[in-house]
Amino acid sequence: MMNLLQAAAGQPQPSSSMSIYIMIALMILVMWLFMWRPESKRRKEMQKFRENLKKGDKIITAGGIYGTVKEIKERTLLIEVDGNVTLRVDKNMVVADTTDLQK
Repeated sequence: MMNLLQAAAGQPQPSSSMSIYIMIALMILVMWLFMWRPESKRRKEMQKFRENLKKGDKIITAGGIYGTVKEIKERTLLIEVDGNVTLRVDKNMVVADTTDLQK
């Protein structure tokens, strides 16, 4: 009788190991819903924004530089920051469009 109780106590129950797998699957699902999916959506929107930039748009770079788009190439932009001062920046560094915000 004692051996039977010890054997039963030492073996994991099938339902408890299954619940662990269900919990892990639920945690992965929650991470996907609240972290990966919104980030992917934001990344796609930002890519679309950068592809639709046009000459004359007023932008902000990731470094906080305000400028006006003067020339667009495949991977870079030429922006005018003040008077005749122009900078060539990577398109991936453009983070916002301020055309509507400027007076």
